[in-house]
Amino acid sequence: MSEQHKSTTHFGYKTVDATEKEQMVAGVFHSVAAKYDVMNDLMSFGIHRLWKRFTIDCSGIRKGQKVLDLAGGTGDLTAKFSRIVGETGQVVLADINDSMLKVGRDKLRNKGLGSNIAYVQANAEALPFPDNHFDLITIAFGLRNVTDKDKALASMQRVLKPGGRLLVLEFSRPQHEIMSKLYDFYSFNILPKMGAMVAQDSESYRYLAESIRMHPDQETLKSMMEQAGLEQVEYFNLTDGVVALHRGFKF
Repeated sequence: MSEQHKSTTHFGYKTVDATEKEQMVAGVFHSVAAKYDVMNDLMSFGIHRLWKRFTIDCSGIRKGQKVLDLAGGTGDLTAKFSRIVGETGQVVLADINDSMLKVGRDKLRNKGLGSNIAYVQANAEALPFPDNHFDLITIAFGLRNVTDKDKALASMQRVLKPGGRLLVLEFSRPQHEIMSKLYDFYSFNILPKMGAMVAQDSESYRYLAESIRMHPDQETLKSMMEQAGLEQVEYFNLTDGVVALHRGFKF
């Protein structure tokens, strides 16, 4: 059943009314926005930079093209894409959360970037862009927070140009039991404590750990992308599947 037909959904391990999830997720990211970059480095031991580098390498993006960095948060991918597409291209940094968008905009401007970057507050389920508009869409660590993932994937497919590609970088399922056990211990014992110490917010980081467990696994997300009309969908397991990069094309 498509998520859009459900009246309830998951907020971490809790079952909540589907209409409430967006507001609850917003609360999490308003809370963590200021410390988001610091926590990313601490939580992943800096490895998130390698995951994002791999995503850039798989993007096929070229000078003069249009990119949508969806749920782009503090703009790590946007910064790289801005330099690649150059003055004749455009990167749209879009996020549903205005706190994250402001942090991203300030960070990118401090880096001297911005002439080819637009900032848009947008819901992934109803993207405010024309059909067949972007050469590339990336969504990194954002899809699991979307209430209706099927609707969001269909919206992304709509605004992609024919020949364009969608890259979904997201936490997924470790492939080996020992990694799975280590990852669970870290997520539920270490991560909330780290959130309490650095961001003064253990509950938001507990939600993030729970939301990862509720996110579709590699094969399920592959099928969802295919159902949304994307083709040649494949995925690459990174760090034993703790994270996976899914890639699909629109033809």
